[in-house]
Amino acid sequence: MVVSISVVLLLLVFALILLRAGSLKLSHAVLCVLLGFTLAGTSLAPTIQSGITATAGVVGHLHP
Repeated sequence: MVVSISVVLLLLVFALILLRAGSLKLSHAVLCVLLGFTLAGTSLAPTIQSGITATAGVVGHLHP
């Protein structure tokens, strides 16, 4: 659950930066949100979740 909240916040910050910079239109952001909700209801959701968790684990073990 902590990873999910962190990823959501990171993506939200990234989307807000893109919106403010003019690289992302509001309509595109809404479309991406709708796509995310749609993907969450499909059979791909567990695969996506495990991929995000694995990536977060790899990034968490990196030493700068």
